[in-house]
Amino acid sequence: MSSRANPKVAVLMGGPSAEREVSLSSGRECAAALRDSGCEVIEVDAGPDVASHLRDIAPDVVFNALHGRWGEDGAVQGILEWLRIPYTHSGILASALTLDKERTKQVYRAAGLPVAESMLAQAADVRAAHVMPPPYVVKPYNEGSSVGIYIVGAEANGPPQLADDMPDVVMVEQFVPGRELTTTVLGDRALTVTDIITDGWYDYQAKYAPGGSRHIIPAEIPNEIFEACLDYALRAHHALGCRGLSRTDFRWDESKGLAGLILLETNTQPGMTPTSLAPEQAAYAGYGFPAFCRWLVEDASCDR
Repeated sequence: MSSRANPKVAVLMGGPSAEREVSLSSGRECAAALRDSGCEVIEVDAGPDVASHLRDIAPDVVFNALHGRWGEDGAVQGILEWLRIPYTHSGILASALTLDKERTKQVYRAAGLPVAESMLAQAADVRAAHVMPPPYVVKPYNEGSSVGIYIVGAEANGPPQLADDMPDVVMVEQFVPGRELTTTVLGDRALTVTDIITDGWYDYQAKYAPGGSRHIIPAEIPNEIFEACLDYALRAHHALGCRGLSRTDFRWDESKGLAGLILLETNTQPGMTPTSLAPEQAAYAGYGFPAFCRWLVEDASCDR
């Protein structure tokens, strides 16, 4: 990135994805923190004119606070590479891989990381009959923030009636019971493990509504599981080619010990809202929010 003490930073937020509102919240939080850290900040609601808008602004760095499709699937990263503007978070390939849940699992398996059984299926087939013995989960294979999640319990009499706006192809994944754990990687360091406590599924509401979930940090789990989360998250970060910041989510079935720990997904654009997990873990590791955001700006680059 620029060596200027007070770099000009364009914070990309909003955009057209299903996670627009979360991105706007993340972007505003990050913009305020970057101003506190001494940066000159311009907030940019990313639309079809984003390339020309960035050319006019001529920032030293782009802070990518977009979530979901177009913002974390390699699309905007390609625009920023074309414009030769250093940007935060992962590059084109890692971004595209991690938002495609099936390809992420292929990378996990190749790296020897544990995952649940899953398959891609036509949404019409999923609506018509069980394509996997219950219990299982149905979700889009290229969205985040638990958008469009269906849980089919073991007692289900019939298949899920997916909404009409679900994509034609969906992921069907074996349901793994147990605790929801997550680990943030910053650079080459896995920070800690958080145990996420909710009254039910860790869905969109639980993730972003105040009081929707409780976060126990560090997680009160056996040391073997804690260390495995750190190890697996760092291995996933490297195997996928992530840069800067990532967060890997796990499910852990306590009854099976280490064999019950599986990776769900890796997020290259973790939420940066007041209830988000990555900022909490960074704070636990000693990074106040302005310093955390400034670290990401200083880590920004192209060509990766």
